[in-house]
Amino acid sequence: MQTIPHFINAQRVSEAERFGPVFNPATGEQEKQVVLASRARVDEAIAAAKAALPGWRATSLARRSGIFFKVREILNRRKPELAAILTSEHGKVLSDAEGEISRGLENIEFATGLSHMLKGEHSEQVSGGIDVHSVRQPVGVVACITPFNFPAMVPLWMIGSALACGNTVLLKPSEKDPSSAVFIAEVFAEAGLPAGVLNVVHGDKEAVDVLLEHQDVKAVSFVGSTPIAQSIYRRAADHGKRVQALGGAKNHMVVLPDADLDMAADAAVSAAYGSAGERCMAVSVLVAVGNIADDLVAAIRSRMADLKIGPGTDPSSQMGPLITAEHRDRVASYVAGAEGEGASVVVDGREQQFDSDGFFIGVSLIDHVKPGMKVYDDEIFGPVLSVVRAETYSDAVRLVNENEFGNGVAIFTRDGGAARQFEFDVEAGMVGVNVPIPVPVGTFSFGGWKNSLFGDTHMYGPDSIRFYTRGKVVTTRWPDPSTSVIDLGFPQVD
Repeated sequence: MQTIPHFINAQRVSEAERFGPVFNPATGEQEKQVVLASRARVDEAIAAAKAALPGWRATSLARRSGIFFKVREILNRRKPELAAILTSEHGKVLSDAEGEISRGLENIEFATGLSHMLKGEHSEQVSGGIDVHSVRQPVGVVACITPFNFPAMVPLWMIGSALACGNTVLLKPSEKDPSSAVFIAEVFAEAGLPAGVLNVVHGDKEAVDVLLEHQDVKAVSFVGSTPIAQSIYRRAADHGKRVQALGGAKNHMVVLPDADLDMAADAAVSAAYGSAGERCMAVSVLVAVGNIADDLVAAIRSRMADLKIGPGTDPSSQMGPLITAEHRDRVASYVAGAEGEGASVVVDGREQQFDSDGFFIGVSLIDHVKPGMKVYDDEIFGPVLSVVRAETYSDAVRLVNENEFGNGVAIFTRDGGAARQFEFDVEAGMVGVNVPIPVPVGTFSFGGWKNSLFGDTHMYGPDSIRFYTRGKVVTTRWPDPSTSVIDLGFPQVD
Protein backbone atom coordinates (compact mmCIF):
# COMPACT_ATOMS: atom_id res chain seq x y z
CA MET A 1 0.00 0.00 0.00
CA GLN A 2 1.30 3.45 -0.91
CA THR A 3 2.45 5.49 2.07
CA ILE A 4 2.10 9.27 1.96
CA PRO A 5 5.15 10.79 3.71
CA HIS A 6 5.94 13.98 5.54
CA PHE A 7 8.12 16.50 3.72
CA ILE A 8 10.65 17.93 6.15
CA ASN A 9 13.76 19.90 5.25
CA ALA A 10 13.24 18.97 1.57
CA GLN A 11 13.20 15.24 2.37
CA ARG A 12 10.40 12.67 2.31
CA VAL A 13 10.03 11.08 5.75
CA SER A 14 7.96 7.88 5.90
CA GLU A 15 8.90 6.45 9.29
CA ALA A 16 6.08 6.62 11.83
CA GLU A 17 4.54 4.75 14.72
CA ARG A 18 1.00 5.49 13.59
CA PHE A 19 -0.71 5.59 10.20
CA GLY A 20 -4.10 6.80 9.00
CA PRO A 21 -6.22 5.39 6.17
CA VAL A 22 -6.74 7.32 2.94
CA PHE A 23 -9.77 6.20 0.95
CA ASN A 24 -10.86 6.61 -2.63
CA PRO A 25 -14.35 8.04 -2.02
CA ALA A 26 -15.60 6.81 -5.41
CA THR A 27 -14.91 3.15 -4.57
CA GLY A 28 -15.02 3.19 -0.79
CA GLU A 29 -11.69 1.37 -0.68
CA GLN A 30 -8.58 2.29 1.24
CA GLU A 31 -5.87 2.80 -1.36
CA LYS A 32 -3.18 4.59 0.67
CA GLN A 33 -2.02 5.24 4.19
CA VAL A 34 -0.62 8.45 5.60
CA VAL A 35 2.03 8.79 8.28
CA LEU A 36 0.78 10.51 11.43
CA ALA A 37 3.28 12.72 13.20
CA SER A 38 4.34 12.28 16.79
CA ARG A 39 5.22 15.26 18.94
CA ALA A 40 8.90 14.60 18.22
CA ARG A 41 8.29 14.65 14.47
CA VAL A 42 6.48 17.97 14.64
CA ASP A 43 9.31 19.37 16.76
CA GLU A 44 11.72 18.23 14.05
CA ALA A 45 9.75 20.06 11.36
CA ILE A 46 9.50 23.23 13.43
CA ALA A 47 13.26 23.11 14.05
CA ALA A 48 13.86 22.81 10.29
CA ALA A 49 11.64 25.81 9.62
CA LYS A 50 13.33 27.84 12.34
CA ALA A 51 16.80 27.02 11.04
CA ALA A 52 15.82 28.05 7.51
CA LEU A 53 14.25 31.35 8.60
CA PRO A 54 17.35 33.62 8.70
CA GLY A 55 18.48 32.64 5.23
CA TRP A 56 15.01 32.92 3.68
CA ARG A 57 14.34 36.25 5.34
CA ALA A 58 17.64 37.56 3.90
CA THR A 59 16.81 36.31 0.41
CA SER A 60 16.20 39.17 -1.99
CA LEU A 61 12.66 40.01 -3.03
CA ALA A 62 13.71 39.53 -6.66
CA ARG A 63 14.83 35.95 -6.01
CA ARG A 64 11.71 35.16 -4.00
CA SER A 65 9.55 36.51 -6.80
CA GLY A 66 11.45 34.41 -9.33
CA ILE A 67 10.64 31.26 -7.36
CA PHE A 68 6.94 32.08 -7.41
CA PHE A 69 7.01 32.58 -11.17
CA LYS A 70 8.59 29.13 -11.51
CA VAL A 71 5.99 27.58 -9.17
CA ARG A 72 3.25 29.06 -11.34
CA GLU A 73 4.86 27.63 -14.47
CA ILE A 74 5.29 24.15 -12.98
CA LEU A 75 1.79 23.96 -11.48
CA ASN A 76 0.21 25.07 -14.74
CA ARG A 77 2.16 22.40 -16.60
CA ARG A 78 1.36 19.68 -14.06
CA LYS A 79 -2.24 20.69 -13.38
CA PRO A 80 -3.76 17.46 -14.78
CA GLU A 81 -1.48 15.40 -12.54
CA LEU A 82 -2.43 17.31 -9.41
CA ALA A 83 -6.12 17.30 -10.37
CA ALA A 84 -6.03 13.51 -10.64
CA ILE A 85 -4.60 13.31 -7.12
CA LEU A 86 -7.37 15.58 -5.79
CA THR A 87 -10.08 13.50 -7.45
CA SER A 88 -8.66 10.21 -6.21
CA GLU A 89 -8.56 11.32 -2.56
CA HIS A 90 -11.36 13.89 -2.27
CA GLY A 91 -13.76 12.58 -4.90
CA LYS A 92 -14.59 15.85 -6.66
CA VAL A 93 -14.92 15.73 -10.44
CA LEU A 94 -11.84 16.56 -12.49
CA SER A 95 -13.25 19.87 -13.72
CA ASP A 96 -13.79 20.99 -10.12
CA ALA A 97 -10.28 19.83 -9.23
CA GLU A 98 -8.72 21.81 -12.07
CA GLY A 99 -10.81 24.85 -11.12
CA GLU A 100 -9.54 24.55 -7.54
CA ILE A 101 -5.94 24.59 -8.74
CA SER A 102 -6.59 27.61 -10.94
CA ARG A 103 -8.05 29.56 -8.02
CA GLY A 104 -5.06 28.61 -5.90
CA LEU A 105 -2.71 29.82 -8.62
CA GLU A 106 -4.28 33.27 -8.38
CA ASN A 107 -2.64 33.56 -4.98
CA ILE A 108 0.73 32.46 -6.34
CA GLU A 109 0.38 35.14 -9.01
CA PHE A 110 -0.44 37.67 -6.27
CA ALA A 111 2.71 36.60 -4.42
CA THR A 112 4.90 37.34 -7.45
CA GLY A 113 4.24 41.03 -6.79
CA LEU A 114 5.79 40.89 -3.35
CA SER A 115 8.26 43.71 -4.03
CA HIS A 116 5.28 46.04 -4.34
CA MET A 117 3.26 44.53 -1.48
CA LEU A 118 6.07 44.81 1.05
CA LYS A 119 6.82 48.46 0.44
CA GLY A 120 6.84 50.65 3.52
CA GLU A 121 6.23 54.37 3.88
CA HIS A 122 8.56 57.35 4.32
CA SER A 123 8.17 60.88 5.57
CA GLU A 124 11.14 63.22 5.47
CA GLN A 125 11.78 66.21 7.72
CA VAL A 126 8.97 65.44 10.18
CA SER A 127 11.01 67.66 12.48
CA GLY A 128 14.32 69.41 12.02
CA GLY A 129 16.72 66.80 10.56
CA ILE A 130 14.38 63.91 11.42
CA ASP A 131 12.93 61.40 8.94
CA VAL A 132 10.53 58.51 9.67
CA HIS A 133 10.05 55.37 7.64
CA SER A 134 8.27 52.05 8.13
CA VAL A 135 9.09 48.51 7.02
CA ARG A 136 7.23 45.21 7.10
CA GLN A 137 9.14 42.18 8.35
CA PRO A 138 8.18 38.49 8.66
CA VAL A 139 6.64 37.14 11.85
CA GLY A 140 8.75 33.94 11.79
CA VAL A 141 7.63 30.31 11.61
CA VAL A 142 3.99 30.03 10.46
CA ALA A 143 1.70 27.01 10.92
CA CYS A 144 -0.94 26.47 8.22
CA ILE A 145 -3.72 24.00 9.11
CA THR A 146 -5.92 23.26 6.12
CA PRO A 147 -9.22 21.39 5.52
CA PHE A 148 -10.14 18.39 3.39
CA ASN A 149 -12.50 20.14 1.01
CA PHE A 150 -9.87 22.15 -0.90
CA PRO A 151 -6.60 20.28 -0.36
CA ALA A 152 -4.70 22.28 -3.00
CA MET A 153 -6.37 25.69 -3.07
CA VAL A 154 -6.41 26.51 0.64
CA PRO A 155 -2.73 25.60 1.16
CA LEU A 156 -1.88 27.86 -1.79
CA TRP A 157 -4.01 30.60 -0.20
CA MET A 158 -1.83 30.49 2.89
CA ILE A 159 1.67 29.54 1.87
CA GLY A 160 1.84 31.94 -1.07
CA SER A 161 1.64 35.08 1.04
CA ALA A 162 3.39 33.58 4.07
CA LEU A 163 6.47 32.64 2.05
CA ALA A 164 6.42 35.86 0.02
CA CYS A 165 6.61 37.85 3.25
CA GLY A 166 9.79 36.00 4.28
CA ASN A 167 8.33 33.51 6.74
CA THR A 168 9.00 29.79 6.85
CA VAL A 169 5.99 27.48 6.87
CA LEU A 170 4.84 24.25 8.43
CA LEU A 171 1.79 22.95 6.55
CA LYS A 172 -0.52 20.47 8.30
CA PRO A 173 -3.11 19.31 5.73
CA SER A 174 -6.16 17.17 6.36
CA GLU A 175 -5.22 13.55 6.86
CA LYS A 176 -8.23 12.57 4.69
CA ASP A 177 -6.63 13.77 1.43
CA PRO A 178 -2.99 14.64 2.18
CA SER A 179 -1.09 13.86 -1.05
CA SER A 180 -1.61 17.24 -2.73
CA ALA A 181 0.22 19.04 0.09
CA VAL A 182 3.35 16.96 -0.49
CA PHE A 183 2.99 17.47 -4.25
CA ILE A 184 2.87 21.26 -3.79
CA ALA A 185 5.84 21.29 -1.41
CA GLU A 186 7.91 19.32 -3.91
CA VAL A 187 6.92 21.75 -6.68
CA PHE A 188 8.23 24.62 -4.56
CA ALA A 189 11.47 22.71 -4.01
CA GLU A 190 11.77 22.09 -7.75
CA ALA A 191 11.28 25.84 -8.29
CA GLY A 192 14.26 26.60 -6.07
CA LEU A 193 12.79 27.10 -2.60
CA PRO A 194 15.55 26.33 -0.06
CA ALA A 195 15.29 23.30 2.21
CA GLY A 196 13.31 23.84 5.40
CA VAL A 197 11.39 26.88 4.17
CA LEU A 198 8.24 24.84 3.44
CA ASN A 199 7.61 21.65 5.42
CA VAL A 200 4.61 19.30 5.47
CA VAL A 201 3.61 17.18 8.45
CA HIS A 202 0.53 14.96 8.58
CA GLY A 203 -1.32 14.25 11.75
CA ASP A 204 -4.33 14.56 13.98
CA LYS A 205 -4.93 16.34 17.27
CA GLU A 206 -1.50 15.35 18.61
CA ALA A 207 0.25 17.25 15.82
CA VAL A 208 -2.09 20.25 16.03
CA ASP A 209 -1.55 20.58 19.77
CA VAL A 210 2.19 20.95 19.25
CA LEU A 211 1.69 23.65 16.61
CA LEU A 212 -0.64 25.62 18.88
CA GLU A 213 1.67 25.44 21.90
CA HIS A 214 5.21 25.51 20.51
CA GLN A 215 7.05 28.73 21.35
CA ASP A 216 8.81 28.84 17.97
CA VAL A 217 5.54 28.97 16.01
CA LYS A 218 4.58 32.64 15.82
CA ALA A 219 1.38 32.59 13.74
CA VAL A 220 -1.39 30.12 12.90
CA SER A 221 -3.68 30.11 9.85
CA PHE A 222 -6.66 27.75 9.96
CA VAL A 223 -9.73 26.87 7.89
CA GLY A 224 -12.34 24.44 9.22
CA SER A 225 -15.56 24.18 11.20
CA THR A 226 -16.63 26.93 13.60
CA PRO A 227 -16.21 24.92 16.85
CA ILE A 228 -12.66 23.94 15.88
CA ALA A 229 -11.84 27.42 14.58
CA GLN A 230 -12.98 28.97 17.84
CA SER A 231 -10.95 26.48 19.87
CA ILE A 232 -7.82 27.03 17.79
CA TYR A 233 -8.20 30.79 18.00
CA ARG A 234 -8.40 30.74 21.78
CA ARG A 235 -5.64 28.20 22.36
CA ALA A 236 -3.16 29.75 19.94
CA ALA A 237 -3.86 33.24 21.27
CA ASP A 238 -3.35 31.97 24.82
CA HIS A 239 0.15 30.92 23.73
CA GLY A 240 0.95 34.36 22.36
CA LYS A 241 0.45 33.66 18.65
CA ARG A 242 -1.35 35.76 16.10
CA VAL A 243 -4.25 33.76 14.64
CA GLN A 244 -6.61 33.81 11.71
CA ALA A 245 -9.17 31.02 11.99
CA LEU A 246 -11.89 30.74 9.36
CA GLY A 247 -14.93 28.81 10.51
CA GLY A 248 -18.21 27.52 9.13
CA ALA A 249 -20.93 29.02 7.02
CA LYS A 250 -24.60 28.96 6.20
CA ASN A 251 -24.63 30.91 2.97
CA HIS A 252 -27.93 32.40 1.84
CA MET A 253 -28.98 33.21 -1.71
CA VAL A 254 -31.78 35.77 -1.75
CA VAL A 255 -33.96 35.75 -4.86
CA LEU A 256 -36.23 38.76 -5.33
CA PRO A 257 -39.50 38.54 -7.33
CA ASP A 258 -38.00 40.41 -10.31
CA ALA A 259 -35.01 38.06 -10.71
CA ASP A 260 -34.29 36.16 -13.90
CA LEU A 261 -35.84 32.81 -12.98
CA ASP A 262 -33.64 30.65 -15.19
CA MET A 263 -30.46 32.41 -14.09
CA ALA A 264 -31.39 32.02 -10.43
CA ALA A 265 -32.32 28.34 -10.79
CA ASP A 266 -29.11 27.50 -12.67
CA ALA A 267 -27.07 29.35 -10.07
CA ALA A 268 -28.80 27.62 -7.16
CA VAL A 269 -28.12 24.16 -8.57
CA SER A 270 -24.45 24.80 -9.33
CA ALA A 271 -23.80 26.62 -6.06
CA ALA A 272 -25.62 24.12 -3.83
CA TYR A 273 -24.50 20.86 -5.40
CA GLY A 274 -21.13 21.62 -7.00
CA SER A 275 -18.31 19.71 -5.32
CA ALA A 276 -21.06 17.79 -3.47
CA GLY A 277 -21.76 20.88 -1.36
CA GLU A 278 -18.47 20.35 0.50
CA ARG A 279 -17.30 23.95 0.33
CA CYS A 280 -17.62 26.79 2.78
CA MET A 281 -19.00 29.09 0.06
CA ALA A 282 -21.72 26.67 -1.11
CA VAL A 283 -25.25 28.05 -1.11
CA SER A 284 -27.13 26.03 1.48
CA VAL A 285 -30.18 28.29 1.98
CA LEU A 286 -32.26 29.79 -0.81
CA VAL A 287 -34.46 32.66 0.37
CA ALA A 288 -37.36 33.06 -2.05
CA VAL A 289 -38.99 36.46 -1.63
CA GLY A 290 -42.65 37.03 -2.46
CA ASN A 291 -44.43 35.11 -5.19
CA ILE A 292 -41.38 33.68 -6.95
CA ALA A 293 -41.04 30.72 -4.57
CA ASP A 294 -43.25 28.11 -6.29
CA ASP A 295 -41.84 28.72 -9.76
CA LEU A 296 -38.27 28.80 -8.45
CA VAL A 297 -38.61 25.52 -6.54
CA ALA A 298 -40.11 23.87 -9.63
CA ALA A 299 -37.30 25.16 -11.84
CA ILE A 300 -34.63 23.89 -9.46
CA ARG A 301 -36.33 20.51 -9.13
CA SER A 302 -36.44 20.05 -12.90
CA ARG A 303 -32.72 20.78 -13.20
CA MET A 304 -31.80 18.39 -10.42
CA ALA A 305 -33.17 15.47 -12.40
CA ASP A 306 -30.51 16.01 -15.06
CA LEU A 307 -27.57 16.16 -12.63
CA LYS A 308 -25.14 13.30 -13.29
CA ILE A 309 -23.56 11.90 -10.13
CA GLY A 310 -20.67 9.50 -10.46
CA PRO A 311 -16.93 8.98 -10.08
CA GLY A 312 -14.91 12.15 -10.48
CA THR A 313 -12.80 10.47 -13.16
CA ASP A 314 -15.85 10.07 -15.42
CA PRO A 315 -15.96 13.12 -17.74
CA SER A 316 -19.75 13.01 -17.73
CA SER A 317 -19.99 13.28 -13.93
CA GLN A 318 -21.09 16.65 -12.56
CA MET A 319 -20.87 15.68 -8.89
CA GLY A 320 -18.78 13.09 -7.13
CA PRO A 321 -19.05 11.31 -3.76
CA LEU A 322 -18.65 12.72 -0.28
CA ILE A 323 -15.33 12.46 1.52
CA THR A 324 -16.19 9.59 3.93
CA ALA A 325 -19.00 7.16 4.66
CA GLU A 326 -19.50 8.78 8.06
CA HIS A 327 -19.97 12.21 6.51
CA ARG A 328 -22.40 10.81 3.92
CA ASP A 329 -24.50 9.28 6.71
CA ARG A 330 -24.43 12.53 8.66
CA VAL A 331 -25.70 14.48 5.64
CA ALA A 332 -28.44 11.88 5.10
CA SER A 333 -29.60 12.27 8.71
CA TYR A 334 -30.56 15.92 8.09
CA VAL A 335 -32.77 14.93 5.18
CA ALA A 336 -34.29 12.13 7.23
CA GLY A 337 -35.25 14.51 10.03
CA ALA A 338 -36.53 17.41 7.95
CA GLU A 339 -40.18 16.37 7.65
CA GLY A 340 -40.40 15.70 11.36
CA GLU A 341 -39.44 19.33 11.93
CA GLY A 342 -42.19 20.60 9.61
CA ALA A 343 -40.30 21.02 6.35
CA SER A 344 -41.25 19.48 2.98
CA VAL A 345 -38.77 17.18 1.26
CA VAL A 346 -39.19 17.97 -2.44
CA VAL A 347 -36.30 15.76 -3.62
CA ASP A 348 -34.81 13.13 -1.31
CA GLY A 349 -31.22 12.35 -2.28
CA ARG A 350 -31.21 9.24 -0.11
CA GLU A 351 -33.49 7.53 -2.61
CA GLN A 352 -30.96 7.56 -5.44
CA GLN A 353 -29.19 4.23 -5.92
CA PHE A 354 -25.57 3.82 -7.04
CA ASP A 355 -23.75 0.80 -8.47
CA SER A 356 -20.76 1.38 -6.24
CA ASP A 357 -19.53 1.01 -2.70
CA GLY A 358 -18.34 4.61 -2.85
CA PHE A 359 -19.55 7.36 -0.56
CA PHE A 360 -22.27 8.61 -2.88
CA ILE A 361 -25.54 10.33 -2.05
CA GLY A 362 -28.08 12.06 -4.25
CA VAL A 363 -28.95 15.75 -4.12
CA SER A 364 -31.78 16.94 -1.87
CA LEU A 365 -34.15 19.91 -2.00
CA ILE A 366 -36.13 20.81 1.13
CA ASP A 367 -38.87 23.47 1.07
CA HIS A 368 -40.67 25.43 3.79
CA VAL A 369 -37.61 25.45 6.04
CA LYS A 370 -37.52 27.83 9.00
CA PRO A 371 -34.95 28.94 11.58
CA GLY A 372 -34.92 26.59 14.54
CA MET A 373 -34.92 23.50 12.35
CA LYS A 374 -31.66 21.54 12.39
CA VAL A 375 -31.56 21.51 8.62
CA TYR A 376 -31.46 25.32 8.75
CA ASP A 377 -29.37 25.95 11.85
CA ASP A 378 -26.51 23.48 11.30
CA GLU A 379 -23.78 23.56 8.70
CA ILE A 380 -24.56 20.37 6.77
CA PHE A 381 -21.64 20.57 4.32
CA GLY A 382 -23.30 18.36 1.75
CA PRO A 383 -25.64 18.47 -1.28
CA VAL A 384 -28.72 19.68 0.57
CA LEU A 385 -30.47 22.93 -0.41
CA SER A 386 -33.04 24.41 1.97
CA VAL A 387 -35.70 26.87 0.77
CA VAL A 388 -36.96 29.53 3.15
CA ARG A 389 -39.89 31.67 2.03
CA ALA A 390 -39.88 35.37 2.94
CA GLU A 391 -42.68 37.83 2.36
CA THR A 392 -40.55 40.94 1.79
CA TYR A 393 -37.02 42.15 1.12
CA SER A 394 -36.79 43.31 4.74
CA ASP A 395 -37.77 39.86 5.99
CA ALA A 396 -35.04 38.30 3.86
CA VAL A 397 -32.35 40.67 5.11
CA ARG A 398 -33.43 40.13 8.70
CA LEU A 399 -33.20 36.36 8.21
CA VAL A 400 -29.65 36.61 6.86
CA ASN A 401 -28.46 39.04 9.50
CA GLU A 402 -29.86 37.03 12.40
CA ASN A 403 -27.98 33.90 11.34
CA GLU A 404 -24.88 33.15 13.43
CA PHE A 405 -22.72 32.86 10.31
CA GLY A 406 -21.69 35.64 7.98
CA ASN A 407 -19.40 34.10 5.40
CA GLY A 408 -20.97 34.73 1.98
CA VAL A 409 -24.35 35.83 0.68
CA ALA A 410 -25.86 36.50 -2.72
CA ILE A 411 -28.83 38.39 -4.12
CA PHE A 412 -30.49 37.81 -7.47
CA THR A 413 -32.42 40.75 -8.89
CA ARG A 414 -32.70 42.98 -11.95
CA ASP A 415 -33.09 46.07 -9.74
CA GLY A 416 -29.81 47.96 -9.26
CA GLY A 417 -31.23 49.99 -6.40
CA ALA A 418 -32.27 46.86 -4.51
CA ALA A 419 -28.84 45.31 -5.08
CA ARG A 420 -27.09 48.43 -3.83
CA GLN A 421 -29.29 48.55 -0.72
CA PHE A 422 -28.62 44.87 -0.07
CA GLU A 423 -24.88 45.46 -0.21
CA PHE A 424 -25.37 48.21 2.38
CA ASP A 425 -27.72 46.25 4.66
CA VAL A 426 -26.43 42.70 4.75
CA GLU A 427 -24.01 41.48 7.45
CA ALA A 428 -21.59 39.17 5.67
CA GLY A 429 -17.97 39.34 4.60
CA MET A 430 -18.51 38.50 0.92
CA VAL A 431 -21.50 39.54 -1.19
CA GLY A 432 -22.52 38.46 -4.68
CA VAL A 433 -24.94 40.31 -6.94
CA ASN A 434 -26.29 37.76 -9.42
CA VAL A 435 -23.16 35.76 -8.51
CA PRO A 436 -23.99 32.78 -6.27
CA ILE A 437 -20.49 32.07 -4.91
CA PRO A 438 -18.74 35.42 -4.44
CA VAL A 439 -15.20 34.17 -3.77
CA PRO A 440 -12.90 37.19 -4.29
CA VAL A 441 -10.12 37.11 -6.84
CA GLY A 442 -6.59 36.81 -5.50
CA THR A 443 -5.99 40.56 -5.34
CA PHE A 444 -8.74 40.96 -2.74
CA SER A 445 -9.11 39.04 0.54
CA PHE A 446 -11.35 36.14 1.56
CA GLY A 447 -13.22 35.99 4.85
CA GLY A 448 -16.54 36.26 6.59
CA TRP A 449 -18.07 37.94 9.60
CA LYS A 450 -19.59 36.75 12.87
CA ASN A 451 -18.94 33.05 13.61
CA SER A 452 -17.35 32.51 10.23
CA LEU A 453 -14.10 34.21 11.24
CA PHE A 454 -12.06 34.36 14.43
CA GLY A 455 -9.29 36.93 14.23
CA ASP A 456 -8.84 40.36 12.73
CA THR A 457 -7.68 39.61 9.19
CA HIS A 458 -9.06 37.77 6.20
CA MET A 459 -7.28 35.15 4.09
CA TYR A 460 -4.95 35.88 1.15
CA GLY A 461 -4.73 39.19 -0.73
CA PRO A 462 -3.85 42.46 1.06
CA ASP A 463 -5.04 41.26 4.47
CA SER A 464 -2.61 38.34 4.33
CA ILE A 465 0.36 40.70 3.96
CA ARG A 466 -0.66 42.44 7.17
CA PHE A 467 -1.15 39.11 8.93
CA TYR A 468 2.14 37.52 7.90
CA THR A 469 4.28 40.59 8.66
CA ARG A 470 5.01 42.87 11.59
CA GLY A 471 5.31 46.59 11.12
CA LYS A 472 8.41 48.41 12.27
CA VAL A 473 8.77 52.19 12.34
CA VAL A 474 12.25 53.78 12.24
CA THR A 475 12.86 57.38 13.30
CA THR A 476 16.17 58.84 12.10
CA ARG A 477 17.94 62.05 13.10
CA TRP A 478 20.59 63.59 10.88
CA PRO A 479 22.86 66.52 11.70
CA ASP A 480 22.00 69.99 10.49
CA PRO A 481 23.32 69.99 6.89
CA SER A 482 24.90 73.41 7.45
CA THR A 483 27.27 71.86 10.05
CA SER A 484 28.41 68.99 7.83
CA VAL A 485 32.16 68.53 7.39
CA ILE A 486 31.43 68.04 3.70
CA ASP A 487 30.75 71.20 1.73
CA LEU A 488 27.13 70.71 0.64
CA GLY A 489 26.88 74.19 -0.82
CA PHE A 490 24.65 75.59 1.93
CA PRO A 491 24.87 79.39 2.47
CA GLN A 492 26.51 80.59 5.67
CA VAL A 493 23.98 81.87 8.19
CA ASP A 494 24.98 84.51 10.72
